[in-house]
Amino acid sequence: MTHPSLDDLAQAILAAARRAGADAADAIVASGASQVIDVRGGQLEQAERSEAADLGLRVLVGRRQANISSSDVRPETLDILAERAVAMAREAPEDPHTGLADPAQLAQGWDIGALQLADPAPEPEPAELQARAAEAEAAALAVPGVTQVQASTAGYEQRHVWLAGSNGFAADHRRTDWYVSCAAIAGTGAGMERDSDGDARIWDADMRSAGDIGTRAGQRAAERLGARRPRTGAYPVLFDERISTSLIGHLLGAANGAAVARGATWLRDRLGKQVLPEGLSIIEDPHRPRVAGSRPYDGEGLPTQRRAIVDDGVLTGWVLDLASARQLGMQSTANAKRGMSGPPRPGTWNIALTQGQASRADLIRDMGTGLLVTSMIGSTINPNTGDYSRGASGFWIENGEIAYPVNELTIAGNLHDMLMRLTPANDARSYLSSVVPSLLVEGMTLAGA
Repeated sequence: MTHPSLDDLAQAILAAARRAGADAADAIVASGASQVIDVRGGQLEQAERSEAADLGLRVLVGRRQANISSSDVRPETLDILAERAVAMAREAPEDPHTGLADPAQLAQGWDIGALQLADPAPEPEPAELQARAAEAEAAALAVPGVTQVQASTAGYEQRHVWLAGSNGFAADHRRTDWYVSCAAIAGTGAGMERDSDGDARIWDADMRSAGDIGTRAGQRAAERLGARRPRTGAYPVLFDERISTSLIGHLLGAANGAAVARGATWLRDRLGKQVLPEGLSIIEDPHRPRVAGSRPYDGEGLPTQRRAIVDDGVLTGWVLDLASARQLGMQSTANAKRGMSGPPRPGTWNIALTQGQASRADLIRDMGTGLLVTSMIGSTINPNTGDYSRGASGFWIENGEIAYPVNELTIAGNLHDMLMRLTPANDARSYLSSVVPSLLVEGMTLAGA
């Protein structure tokens, strides 16, 4: 597709903000196209294609700010949008921490091409995506025990994003995404079980085959047949690699500068203290090629960099944008993320937890009796204390071997204690934005039968 001149659009909306009376402003503009193909019973179930252009504008009047977004990017509407944003800002409460980056802080001389965020391959034809979805569905149905496929989907998206600010920052990047997903159902009646698999990559050449995705979805569903509730008690729990990222996500969420500035985090007094076992680190690297969380600059134009958020078990720093850094009397860590409808907020880029020496099978063998969690639902987490409770399902381990599938149980603990008792496996997928292996946690409380 032919993109509009996003640079011209960004500069035009900034000029409109100045005419409307803004002291400063920044904007994000994007255009893109996407295709989604669903197959059911070997036939086309649904096909969607969309093209869109959007803009988000943040204006500052003194220490007051407001945000406005629109999908109407016609030149004649820009002044109206800017005037509305400025009027909103004048009525907003003052925020002493808001403001754009100083020009001296801005990123310079980056090489966006080195990150390989856009696949040069042409946009696929709908028939090609349909064939992938059909292949995944057929592979899932071929697995013994699978009775139906709930959904089999293939898709593609491309977009072009431009960031610009009245402080002189201007940059753009292009991004592509390819994906295939399949959700299979095994069994019948009250004994039905569902599970899924999928793959999403920036480059098509990196995708797993649709057949492999469908087969794995079917196998996962069939393996869950005959699930029962385990007995209540305290047991070791092994978080499977496909859901273990959530544990590290809770840690990073507690280190988010916005939460720290509010005092609403169980990590508030633990900067410089041990939060993981010795030998474990969490590395943030926003410069990995072909990975979704890669950026040479953040949403406020600051240069991103590789760093250890946790180093040898010790929490070394918070996840900060400009506003939270100012509130805490610190420097931004270039972790500002920006959407269309709101101001920048802190968030992490690509992260990786130190992998262990043992395989997942080794951890299962050594845990004796316990639980392997492969999926979770719901979440009750106290952000101030770290108390943790989630619904779970997976497999019961007896004598170091998988004995039978389990469901309808709750696992509970305290995040600080859980994270200090982690033992990582060595099975993390290195191409993901969050590279986290299976994680064994000793002594969790299970509520089952």
